[in-house]
Amino acid sequence: MNLKSMILGTALAAIGGIAGADGHGGVKVGMITTLSGGGAGLGIDVRDGFMLAIAQSGRDDIEVVIEDDQRKPDVAVQLSDKMIQSEQVDVMTGIIFSNLAMAVIPSAVAQGKIYLSPNAGPSALAGRGCHENYFNVAWQNDNLHEAAGAYANTAGYDNSFILAPNYPAGQDALTGYKRMFEGDLAGELFTDLGQTDYAAEIAQIRASGADSVFFFLPGGMGISFLKQYADSGVDIPVIGPAFSFDQGILQAVGDAAVGVVNTSQWSKDLDNPANAAFVETFQAEYGRLPSLYASQGFDTANLLISALEVASPSDAEAFREALRAADFDSTRGDFAFGSNQHPIQDIYAREVIVEDGIFTNKVIGVALEDHGDVYAAECGL
Repeated sequence: MNLKSMILGTALAAIGGIAGADGHGGVKVGMITTLSGGGAGLGIDVRDGFMLAIAQSGRDDIEVVIEDDQRKPDVAVQLSDKMIQSEQVDVMTGIIFSNLAMAVIPSAVAQGKIYLSPNAGPSALAGRGCHENYFNVAWQNDNLHEAAGAYANTAGYDNSFILAPNYPAGQDALTGYKRMFEGDLAGELFTDLGQTDYAAEIAQIRASGADSVFFFLPGGMGISFLKQYADSGVDIPVIGPAFSFDQGILQAVGDAAVGVVNTSQWSKDLDNPANAAFVETFQAEYGRLPSLYASQGFDTANLLISALEVASPSDAEAFREALRAADFDSTRGDFAFGSNQHPIQDIYAREVIVEDGIFTNKVIGVALEDHGDVYAAECGL
């Protein structure tokens, strides 16, 4: 099977929907993700991980239609309408950013489409806004930030300066950190989404008296901040979620990230057979180490494949039940859904290191064990 042609959007199934080994008809997946602009690396990794799992499954009854949302909510909505009305997809996935998720997912699931989120996990969709057709395969937005707050406690920090972009995931990030952090706040800032100049924020950090800095700035935002922070000479320790210290970002940041502790539900050195095989085959296929986002795309596809072994999306209740079972080998090891169809999982503390000349992460401990989210109590499922 030619994986590169799959990624360009060619069909994996013959037109007309062939029956798979389980006797069900072909399944059409609509992937809307960010493939251009500042967040492109994240969407590319989700896409590549997802398509690797599809290829490895050997199934010829799954067609994936891939579109670039350009990190624009209006574009994402137009693509969603096209996926549902023209492409008539059975399952949707792919969105990276929470503001796009909020623009697309409520309408898609209300129209009977199953949505499998490989990344964005806004709190509004985990609590009262949960839906039987919505499954998050990554985390609820607060989770990795909660783990960072828990780690900050064990590290002895008691006066953190915190900042994140002003959009749903950024708001959830600071909420999550504050939920677990037991110390005081030296300052709290919301930056612009897509911001690249952090001179003013770094000046405030310098003057704040903080003993630690927690920041959530995914993609290019994190690269810009870390480089400027290192150049500023401010030596206050930083903590963050994996989104700001992930594989692609680390190569761009370089030495400025070495030694920084960050939190993640996944790491390339997690010791389980599924993860070892994933890291090896991803690197062989794409010529780079996988990122957190790639692992999430891979797990999302394998969840889908596991459900398709049991039921077809045309039997909605049976298919949802098969998804809830999460009967697949996750790159994270143990994986289960909570009552709101968001993960319950361990979240690790990782340290940035240099390994064989490549900047990467190693697990140094468990920050939160079997962790779910606080919003599940508000979900009526």
